[in-house]
Amino acid sequence: MAQAIVLAPRLRLVPLAPEHVEHSVRLDADPEVMRHLTGRGRTREEAVEAHRALLALADRVPGLGVWAGFAGDEFIGRWTLEPPHRDDQGPVAGQAELGYRVRREWWRQGFASEGARALLRHGFVDLGLARIFAETMAVNVASRRTMEAVGLRYVRTFRLDFPDPLPDSELGEVEYAITREEWHARQAF
Repeated sequence: MAQAIVLAPRLRLVPLAPEHVEHSVRLDADPEVMRHLTGRGRTREEAVEAHRALLALADRVPGLGVWAGFAGDEFIGRWTLEPPHRDDQGPVAGQAELGYRVRREWWRQGFASEGARALLRHGFVDLGLARIFAETMAVNVASRRTMEAVGLRYVRTFRLDFPDPLPDSELGEVEYAITREEWHARQAF
């Protein structure tokens, strides 16, 4: 199963493609966007390499991958549903990690939540996933609020070893998650 185009009220999420590389470069160059990921903006070369790696995600598990989000012709950001890649994240089968990265000029306008809700629906309804989770630094309050807004619940705080830890990484990472049953129950309201 190839990645589908996913629609939300104001967003069209299309499978990430090579022609989106300039959007990735612009997004990843912003140090504020990358603050809780790398601690700095990526260079053009780093962003191009990261874009190539993101394209490969679509080959790991059918239907999962990365989407470029557009409002009309305007690139808003990227959303992901990717298979778990660490042992502590649990089995690959039946679950995926949700992620989102939005251009700073579109922050606080509901786009991160809107795209995340659309991918939750896609993951549970179209792909039949059993569980979707998301992770961020414990200090990333904005991302945590988005997770909560779309129905994910706090699961745990954990620590990862990084060669070059970011400021506040000693406070750990957090995981939020929702199961298909929990998601369906929320839709009933």
